[in-house]
Amino acid sequence: MNKRKLEQVKQAEKNTRINCDKYKLGFHLMPPTGWLNDPNGLCQFKGIYHVFFQYSPFDVNGGEKFWGHYTSKDMISWKYEGVAMAPDTPFDKDGVFSGSTFIENEKMYIYYTGNVEEPGKHDYVTSGRQANTILVMSDGKSLSPKMVLMTNKNYPSTYTCHIRDPKVWKEQGKYYMVLGGREMVDGTETNDIGKVLLYSSCDLINWKLKNEIATTNRFGYMWECPDMITLNGDKFLSVSPQGLEAYTFKYQNVYQSGYFSIKGDFKEQYALGEFVEWDMGFDFYAPQTFVDESGRNILIGWMGLPDIDYTNKTLEYGWQHNLTLPRKLILKNGIILQSPIDELKRLRINREEAHLDEEINLSGLNEININGDIEELEIAISHGLKVNYESKISIFSMQFKNRIGAGRTIRRAKIEKLNKLQIFVDKSCIEIFLNDGEKVFSTRFYPQEYTLRISSNNNVDIELWNLSSMEVLF
Repeated sequence: MNKRKLEQVKQAEKNTRINCDKYKLGFHLMPPTGWLNDPNGLCQFKGIYHVFFQYSPFDVNGGEKFWGHYTSKDMISWKYEGVAMAPDTPFDKDGVFSGSTFIENEKMYIYYTGNVEEPGKHDYVTSGRQANTILVMSDGKSLSPKMVLMTNKNYPSTYTCHIRDPKVWKEQGKYYMVLGGREMVDGTETNDIGKVLLYSSCDLINWKLKNEIATTNRFGYMWECPDMITLNGDKFLSVSPQGLEAYTFKYQNVYQSGYFSIKGDFKEQYALGEFVEWDMGFDFYAPQTFVDESGRNILIGWMGLPDIDYTNKTLEYGWQHNLTLPRKLILKNGIILQSPIDELKRLRINREEAHLDEEINLSGLNEININGDIEELEIAISHGLKVNYESKISIFSMQFKNRIGAGRTIRRAKIEKLNKLQIFVDKSCIEIFLNDGEKVFSTRFYPQEYTLRISSNNNVDIELWNLSSMEVLF
């Protein structure tokens, strides 16, 4: 790694002002300084969890992309390992873009996209961009030299330069890789088509195009961050499509993240089911999953979005964005449920009394559980965030009433029945899980005080916990 560049990162991290910010998070992973986006290379290797992440330490609004690196034995106490990879070669000089880790033979095989922007007059969509698929191997401590496996010439000529985000897995003795892509119609968002490219390999190094995966009808102009998930023998394709039309109850953000069920053989003949969004809140994108050593499928997403028309009040302290809580995936009745991992219960300090129609002061690090056959429910948080459910119209909503949303307005979802809510409040972010994760709403927010009032026409059970901050070593 370029020593000069590494020293510059360390100096930026040393000068961080995050610790002075009242909105610094207690139990969500965030950047040491600067900008964080996609989670990358998620895995558990020899008992250690590894979370890499897109990292721009020099620019709070995103810029030169590195990979930062956290490790943990339990996903509660974390250690920041520093910058894992920097844009320091001719084939990734303009960014270490997103990728994944595959584990075999006591090695971590780390795949990512090396971004190169060529000089000259280019639109960097149809010309001027190199998207190199790169492999780095690791024993969990040190990294091998970078190896270029594929360049633009290995991708179909009908695609734009926007091909990225490799995810690798093994199935029936063969290796597979998916890459997010944008098939070219005329190089515009209006007509280009989002697809996934499927490659196969016998040795993890040499890859051949096997298939293209797409919906029957056009579904956005670009599919980012593809991921193949297997639950109870059923397969699902997770993607982050760009270019979907917004509706009242779906596709409400600028870009989406969700999954399709796959019927048939994804390698040959297949059909994709209906697209289901992972998260209906204001701040969620680019999720990635991995299977840990106990066999759990775990998802972590970026609690942020590019190109948004709202903001984050942490900018003045030189940092922006965080990762979601780790979520365990369970398949039930064809729907993937997302539940916070059980390890988070270890953050509970003490249980507080909470009653309907009574305003309660929160610590700002809280877990709130509400159970019952809920017909009407209103939750007011910090005098500015209203969470509401009405069974008569089957609508759940999250709405900001004042400036604590920093420009965020309202997000809604249709849900027929509501019998359980689990809410995590962490200084400047909230994650709400409905019915054990049938629906999830995630958002950033910036209150002056932390309060809670719950109103309902039902007798509901309320459980309120104060939580401790997780330990993060630097």
